[in-house]
Order: sequence, then C-alpha cells, then structure tokens
Amino acid sequence: MKTSAPTLTDVATLRKQARKHISQGAVTAGYSADREQVLRMLNEALATEIVCVLRYRRHHFMARGIHGQSVGAEFLIHSNEEQGHADLLAGRIVQLGGEPDFSPDHLRERSHAEYVAGDTLADMIRENLVAERIAIDSYRDMVRYLGDQDSTTSDLLKGILAVEEEHADELADLLEGMPAQVA
Repeated sequence: MKTSAPTLTDVATLRKQARKHISQGAVTAGYSADREQVLRMLNEALATEIVCVLRYRRHHFMARGIHGQSVGAEFLIHSNEEQGHADLLAGRIVQLGGEPDFSPDHLRERSHAEYVAGDTLADMIRENLVAERIAIDSYRDMVRYLGDQDSTTSDLLKGILAVEEEHADELADLLEGMPAQVA
C-alpha cells in the first residue's frame, strides 16, 4: 500500500487559521501536545533548575581546601548556566500561555533534584553530579514524551540536556581528580 506524502497547507488557510484564537499567541491550531501537561512539566524543570542554581551557588561560596578555588569557580559557572536554563524555561512557559512558578514554597515539591548542602568538597561535587544525572534523565523523558508534538519545546529541552551532560562529565572528572582522602 502506498502512503501519500504530506501536503502543505495552502496560504489562504494559513491566513484564516492565524486569525482564529489570536489571543493564544504562539499556540496555534497545529499545536498537538497536551499544553497543560507540557506547562506542568516545564514548571517542574524550572523548579529543578532553580534548586540547582541555589545549590551550586552555595557550593561556590563554601568550596574550601587546596582545590576549593578552582572547583568553586566551576560551581559558579554551572550556577550561571543553570540560571540561563531557568530563564529559557520560564520564557517558554509564558510563550505557551502559562505562568512560570517561582514560588519558594513550591520549589522543593516540584524539583526533581534535591538541595543537599554537602560537608566536603567531594560531597559537593558528588551531590551536584547526582543532580545533573537526575536532570539528564528527566530531560530525556520530557523529550521522549513530547515526540514530534511540540518541536520548539523539544529543541529547547535538547539544548539544555546537552549542557547538563557537559556538567555531569565535568563533575565526574573533578570527582575522579580528588585525592583519595578528600573523595
């Protein structure tokens, strides 16, 4: 059986559709994902990123010892990149007609990662690595869930995922480089 090739929508139909439900902004009739589920998922990712920003920032200031300065500087870089992820997620939430939830009261319950202070430099690296690994699996699940229903959100999440994988790789290298008595 022969399958027909997809066809393009004619210009007159595109123009007509664009005028319908104009208040929905970027969410057009062609948006096929469950928007409420996507917004919930993005707000969970936002909470995860904010918790990671806070944990990395604390670790930046608390990093001590012979490797403290260099590892602390890496924590600060990661914190700033996680803040960038949070901003991207919040922007996409608004684009989809939702509201980003920055409420401190809700962060802990929505975040996939935990906020663990860590007592030693090795503990801090380990906790950040665990959080990155959680984020990696979370973003992979989200991308898989979206499939081809929301390519913009999927592309955004894939970009964030790539950075989270870089973070995990860098942290694993830092942990491996820790002297035995510190790790």
